[in-house]
Amino acid sequence: MSLSDTSLANVEQSQYKVPTYENFAAIPQPHKPRILLLYGSLRTRSFSRLATEEAARLLTTMGAETRIFNPEGLPLPDGSEDSHAKVQELRELMLWSEGQVWCSPERHGAMTGILKSQIDWVPLSLGGMRPTQGKTLAVMQICGGSQSFNAVNQMRILGRWMRMLTIPNQSSVAKAFMEFAEDGRMKPSPYYNRIVDVMEELMKFTLLTRDNKDYLVDRYSERVESAEQLSQRVNQRSV
Repeated sequence: MSLSDTSLANVEQSQYKVPTYENFAAIPQPHKPRILLLYGSLRTRSFSRLATEEAARLLTTMGAETRIFNPEGLPLPDGSEDSHAKVQELRELMLWSEGQVWCSPERHGAMTGILKSQIDWVPLSLGGMRPTQGKTLAVMQICGGSQSFNAVNQMRILGRWMRMLTIPNQSSVAKAFMEFAEDGRMKPSPYYNRIVDVMEELMKFTLLTRDNKDYLVDRYSERVESAEQLSQRVNQRSV
C-alpha cells in the first residue's frame, strides 16, 4: 500500500477542516459549571436520591451550580404529549446543563426504568439544538447487596448514545442500606471517598471541555448535510 497519493477525491473540501489548537477557546466562561443530577428511584427513602444529594453537596462546594430533577410525576415515554410540565422541566434542565450525574439503583441486573425514562424523554435534537451532545457525564449506581457494575456499564452505553463525554471514574455503592445514617447523610467510608473522587473528576473534565463543546463534537459528516436533512435523520420515529 502506498500513501504517496494523498488526494481525497471523496471529501467535500469546503467542509473538510483540519483540527488545530487555534480553534480552541482561549478565555474560559466566568459562570459556575452547571451540573444536572438525575436519580432512578421514587422510594421515600431512596438511596440513589441520597447519594445524588451527597454528590450535589460536593459539586456545590467545588464551585458548581447544581440542580436535581425529581422524576416523580414524569410520565412514561410516549405515554403523554411532550408538552407535559415534567417533560418540559426536564428538557429545559438538559439544555441548561453543561455536565450531568446519573445515579441509579441496580434492579434485576440493570438500571431502573425510572432513570431510563428520563433519558428517553430527551431527543437527540431539540429545536435545532442537541440537548446532551458534548456535555460531561458521571455515572453512579446503588446496590442492595454486593457490589456490581451492571447499571453503570449500561449508563455508559446510554451516555455514548446521547453523545456525551463520560468520565473514566465511576461509583458503585454496595449494601447501600448500611451506608446512610438516619438523617440521610452518607457515612464515612471508601464508598463515600469514591463519590468525592468522581465529582472531583467530573468538575475537572467539565471545566476542561465546556468552552470547547461545540468544536469537540463538530463533525464532517454532519457539516455536509443540510440542516433539514440532519433534523429529519435524528428525529426519525421508525421504532
